[in-house]
Amino acid sequence: MKPGRLTSIALAVVLLPMVVPARAATMEISMENLVIVPAEVSAKVGDTIEWINKDVFAHTATAKNGDFDVTLPPKKSATLVLRKAGTVDYYCRYHPNMKATLKVEP
Repeated sequence: MKPGRLTSIALAVVLLPMVVPARAATMEISMENLVIVPAEVSAKVGDTIEWINKDVFAHTATAKNGDFDVTLPPKKSATLVLRKAGTVDYYCRYHPNMKATLKVEP
């Protein structure tokens, strides 16, 4: 093997872990007994939020700033991939006392 090729292979092995993106996470948020748990979640752009409605009636996850409006039928779940950083307060349109905050980091 040529010395230049060996250097290229060694360099690729060293740099490969730096260019492979980190794996996105899935955060679970439950809606049960008219409460959102946890009420505050920190996540990163690219992560997925999975809202799980454990109640016998519908809920929503509605961002106050308009970023998302997810409908959750009874005993169902829904997901959303986070596309931008920022802090988003959200609530259930059907039960406005159900409130939570999502903090999305770059």
